[in-house]
Amino acid sequence: MKILLTLVASLLVSSPLLAAEQTAARDQQAPGYYRMTLGKLRITAVSDGTVTVPLDTLLTHISPEKLREAMARDALTPQAETSINAYVIDDGKKRVLVDTGAGELFGRNGGHLLTNLAAAGYPAETIDTVLLTHIHADHSGGVSRAGKPAFPKAEVFVDKRDVDFWLNPANVNRVEASQAHTFAESERTLRPVINAGRLKTFLAPATLPGGIRAESTAGHTPGSVLYRVESEGQTLVLWGDIIHAKAVQMPDPDVAIHFDVNQQQAIGTRERILRQAADQGYWVAAAHISFPGLGHVQRAGQGYRWVPGNYTTQL
Repeated sequence: MKILLTLVASLLVSSPLLAAEQTAARDQQAPGYYRMTLGKLRITAVSDGTVTVPLDTLLTHISPEKLREAMARDALTPQAETSINAYVIDDGKKRVLVDTGAGELFGRNGGHLLTNLAAAGYPAETIDTVLLTHIHADHSGGVSRAGKPAFPKAEVFVDKRDVDFWLNPANVNRVEASQAHTFAESERTLRPVINAGRLKTFLAPATLPGGIRAESTAGHTPGSVLYRVESEGQTLVLWGDIIHAKAVQMPDPDVAIHFDVNQQQAIGTRERILRQAADQGYWVAAAHISFPGLGHVQRAGQGYRWVPGNYTTQL
C-alpha cells in the first residue's frame, strides 16, 4: 500500500512537469539544419531563428500598394517573418561557418545557432573558421556569448572596411538615426573576439582558408562581401544581405532598405549579383530567404525569381 501511495504521489508531482515539457516541445520546430553536397564538400544550412521585419516601414523605392501586392503573391504580408540563416562548409578536415546569427541581441527571436549547430553535429568548439559576410546584428552578433568568443577555437574573418566603419563611433553620422545602435552592438559583440586575438581582417577580393574567395558587395555596408565556394566544377555563392525581401526585391532589385548604409550602391550591387547568379546558374545560399535558403536565381521578365533547391536525402 505504501508503495502504491508513493507511486501515485510521484505521478501527481511529475504530471504537470511532463505536460509542460510536452507543450513546450509542440511549440518548437525540429532542430534547424539541412544538408546538401557540393562536389566533395558537405554544406549545412543552420537556422538562428526568425524575426518579424516591418517591411512597410523599412523598404524604400516602393509604394505601399505595390509592396502589399508583391507580398500577397507569396501569400505574405508586409509584416514578414524572416529567416536568419548561417552555413557550415565541411571538407572533411576543416569546418568553416559563414555568419553567426544574432546571438543575444534579438532575444528569443534569434540566438538559436549554437543549439542547432550542436544538433547538426557541429558543437561550437569544432568550428575552425568563421567568415562574416558583414557586420550587422543578425550576422555578426553571434560571434560572442556572455562576453566571450562563442567559437573558442576559430579565427573570425571580416572585411577591414566594415571593422573600420562599425568600430569607429565617429561614423555614426554616416548612417540613419535608426541604425546608430549598430555601433554599440558591434563593439559589444566583436570586442571579446578582438581581445582574444582571433579577429582577422582582409580586403576583398581575397582568398581565405579553404580556398574560399571573398568578393566585395559593398553598399549594404562598406565591407559587405559574398563568399564563393567551388568543388568539382560546382559553385556555391553565400551572398549575405543581397536580398532582404525575396517577394519584392527579386522582381524589382531597385527596392532598397533603410539598413543599407548606401542605398544606391546597394541597388547597383544587387542588380549585378542577381544578373550574375542568373547567368552563371550557380547555387546560392541566402541569409534571409526562407530556411534553408539554398537555391538558384532565374530571370523573370524585367526581374528575377528564386528557385528553391529540390529537397534531398541523397547525401
